[in-house]
Amino acid sequence: MDISAYTRKCLREDEEFILYRAHSREVESPSVLLLIPASIRPALESLKKIEHEYSFRDELDMTWAVRPLALLQCNGQKALVLEDPGGEPLDHLIQGPMEIRQFLRIAIGLAAALRQLHNHKLIHKDVKPSNVMVESVTGRVWLTGFGITSRLPRERQSPQPAEFIAGTLSYMAPEQTGRMNRSIDSRSDLYALGITLYEVLAGSLPFTASDPMELVHCHIARHPVPPRERVKTVPHSPSAIVMKLIAKTPEERYQTASGAESDLRRCLTEWEEHGCIAEFPLGEHDVPDRLLIPEQLYGRAREIKMLLDEFERVVAGDGPRLVLVSGYSGIGKSAFVNELHRSLIPPRGLFGSGKFDQYKRDIPYAPLAIAFQGLIRPLLSETEEELSKWRDALHEALDPNGQLLVELLPELKLIIGEQPAVPELPARDAQNRFHGVFRRFIGVFARREHPLAPFHSGGLTPEAGGVAGRFLGSVRRPMT
Repeated sequence: MDISAYTRKCLREDEEFILYRAHSREVESPSVLLLIPASIRPALESLKKIEHEYSFRDELDMTWAVRPLALLQCNGQKALVLEDPGGEPLDHLIQGPMEIRQFLRIAIGLAAALRQLHNHKLIHKDVKPSNVMVESVTGRVWLTGFGITSRLPRERQSPQPAEFIAGTLSYMAPEQTGRMNRSIDSRSDLYALGITLYEVLAGSLPFTASDPMELVHCHIARHPVPPRERVKTVPHSPSAIVMKLIAKTPEERYQTASGAESDLRRCLTEWEEHGCIAEFPLGEHDVPDRLLIPEQLYGRAREIKMLLDEFERVVAGDGPRLVLVSGYSGIGKSAFVNELHRSLIPPRGLFGSGKFDQYKRDIPYAPLAIAFQGLIRPLLSETEEELSKWRDALHEALDPNGQLLVELLPELKLIIGEQPAVPELPARDAQNRFHGVFRRFIGVFARREHPLAPFHSGGLTPEAGGVAGRFLGSVRRPMT
């Protein structure tokens, strides 16, 4: 394919990609869409997204998706050529609250496209107006933007820094943030569908925030104003459908895209026949198409409250806490502790998790090393300005014994640089020195502006227990 033979018109541009409509100078050749990285030197993740989207070329259908055609080099950059279904990105049509009839036609088309996607056992994970192509005259809809689409029916998102979660935060389901102790499944796309429809119906997003973590908190804990209360001309039923789609927990949402599509079609029929939409029970045709095991914790309300109360005391400045959780293997201790993630968001809390490995039982402090690796690695992706703050704090805490921590956590050297060798000491003195340095190291992360919750599973080793005891000073009542 000779791209130089095409003229281009920009349809969409963001920090990562530019989407062009490319018209051939030869009359008989159809136009195509061209997706290229926005940067001259794109990140490896961006290139992987292009390749990942191309891998779905045989699973997507042109009746509901923008299908990839080819991978090629364009001006020295990797580019993705896609079929051009016509129309324009949905975000171009959002100029304020949309007229009800047009809204319903687009909403039905988008729900139908998601139904087809889910029937192919795929989860989009990035549904938003800029990833939806719409033919405004006919109301036809096509999905695009499959760069992070998953073939897994259910998957877990780790609680990464909000800036680095794959997807778009403004439209992201609570469980996709990694802070809900829930898995991502097809109902996560339905939440993003709800946020998208909310924006189309009301003319604005339900949540606005000054920083990414505040936006995560909005999705998890803040209940939006219904579209009907923002725009008085919106009928009750379309507003209620949108609010059901953006319920906080997957069990409270529509369970299938076809269930939402059915209710939207009923709304359109009544609007076209009567000029109004009567209220009706939602989800009457919302029949789950697969067995989904609930991920709620049952019978643990008292224990969860105890855990959260202990954390709140730490946030309030009441000193550190050590909580012990006991039970048989596989009983759900880790799932229980992960309920803490939601409470970590408002105080900008940090969470580190390590697990005892029976094959590494001869390596001192191995579980602690694993837990703190999870805290250090995200720092390497921070801006130089933010990283320098952590670097200064670590130098202040560790100098001149930083090499002791570098030997335990090799990634630390990427932040604080090469460290001088430490003098040899007798065994007891060396152990006391290490405990002192490690305590100061923990103190870098455990601060009032960002409290720390390290979690170790699989049994507390004597070394880990010694460090925890010295750091906490005393052990509070255990939780069982």
